[in-house]
Order: sequence, then C-alpha cells, then structure tokens
Amino acid sequence: MKSLQALAMFAAVLLAVPAAQAVEFSQLQPARSAVSFVYKQMGVPVDGSFKRFKGELRFDPAKPEAARAVIEIELASIDTGFAEGDDEVQGRLWFDSKNHPIARFVSSSVKPLGGNRYEVAGKMSIKGRTLNVKTPATFSQSGNAGVFEGTFVLKRADYGIGEGMWADFGTVANEIQIKFRMAASAAGK
Repeated sequence: MKSLQALAMFAAVLLAVPAAQAVEFSQLQPARSAVSFVYKQMGVPVDGSFKRFKGELRFDPAKPEAARAVIEIELASIDTGFAEGDDEVQGRLWFDSKNHPIARFVSSSVKPLGGNRYEVAGKMSIKGRTLNVKTPATFSQSGNAGVFEGTFVLKRADYGIGEGMWADFGTVANEIQIKFRMAASAAGK
C-alpha cells in the first residue's frame, strides 16, 4: 500500500512540473565568443585570433536539422601575436583584405552525432574563393545560454592565403587549425 501511495505521489509531482520547452538559440554573443587559430611557422606552433566577427544563428537542440548559421569575420581584426605579422597578412599575398575584408561561413546542414556532438557543414568564403567545409562541434546548454565549440583544419593554399614567396609550406605550414566558440542566448533572454 505504501509503495502505491509513493508511486501516486511521484506521478503527481511529475505532472506538476511544467514540460520543458524547446529553446531556440538565436542571439549570438560576440563578447563571450571566440575565433582563434594555430599555425606552424618554421615548425613552431603559433597562436592567433580574430577580434571582430558577427553572425546570425538559429539552433534548437530539439530540431538540429533546421539550424542555420552565418558567421562573418573581419580579417583586419587579426592578431597574429606580432604587429608586423598583422600588417603583412593584410596584403595581397595573404588575405588581400582591402579587396576581401570578410571571411564568411554559411551553414548548409547540422547533423546530430549523438549526445551533444554534431557535424556542421557549410561553405567557407575567403579571398574570393568558396569551398565546402565540415567540422565536428559540441553544444552545451545552461538554461537560456548555449555554446557551440569546435575545431577544424583549413588549408591555406585552397584559398590562396600566403601566395608568392609565402607559398613554401616549410616557412608557414599549409594546415591552419581553426578553433571556434560561439555563445548564444535565446531570443529576448
């Protein structure tokens, strides 16, 4: 009899708790977000980042296939760790940021991989070239705040970044590891 009463009380508590509502994260929070990179110069890893970027984001963990993201990175905001390097990569042989000031990623799909893991696919445009990219990402949620994090490798030669005398991969490696952390909140939160 006691177990029946306990079961009835447990059921009453469950019914009293409102059903969890799906939350769509759509307000990108650049101040809590980051886009950084690691490259090798003469075999030595060097860290860098971009200070300014903006974007649009729509992500509902209950409907990941409907997700959409557009991220634009202001290339002139690069921080290579060296003022001379920052100036150099703005030039025609690197980003040619006078003619191509923005790197842009537009998602085409978000595929759930289980747990909080996803595969994000889309098109990356840098220096007038647009290529398909895929990256694994994780998503963590705390109430009305959520964070996407991931890492992928970009090959600079594919985008014509570091041409001419900089085309030698012994000086600056072709593979650049891109790291991102995109924080977002639910609309109006």
